[in-house]
Amino acid sequence: MLRWKELYEECLSCSKCSLGDNRTNMVFGDGNPKAHIMFIGEAPGADEDRTGIPFVGRAGQLLTKALLALDLHRERDYYICNICKCRPKNNRTPYEEEEKACIPYLRNQVALVRPKIIVCLGATAMGCILGKEWRITRDRGKWIERKGFYMTATFHPSAVLRDANKKAAFWEDLKSIKEKNEEIFQTKNVDT
Repeated sequence: MLRWKELYEECLSCSKCSLGDNRTNMVFGDGNPKAHIMFIGEAPGADEDRTGIPFVGRAGQLLTKALLALDLHRERDYYICNICKCRPKNNRTPYEEEEKACIPYLRNQVALVRPKIIVCLGATAMGCILGKEWRITRDRGKWIERKGFYMTATFHPSAVLRDANKKAAFWEDLKSIKEKNEEIFQTKNVDT
């Protein structure tokens, strides 16, 4: 397992797929590297490629605003990243070979952060992490425990921006994530 600086540098110089050929910035991750909650999306968009920071565009602003309403702050409460570290052209969904090239970097990030909760943002992240048999509309909001992590999925905030009918379910999922985090740490405090 690589440490943070080594992992960042390896991602920066990665040429395992063609995504890096057209990027402006590699988009590594952001937030608290010791957080109990980790949000994972599919790939950076145009704003993220420009800034090198994940989830700063309209979708990221929606997610940040919703999480702040729940008193969840990026710098304190969660770490956020994507499966792919480079932007696919025209914001297309990453190809499977691109996901496979980047997934070892994501696994390394998970190992470094050691979150208790992993949240897949959208169908692509959910399929890559939880399995291709999972369906975002059917399975969002469900919790499973796997390898010591509590895992769930919700709509990607960009999907919520495109379809306001998803807003209520998205909000319920985010409240459930906060509740799960509180439940875990109440239990932990009772045990100690």
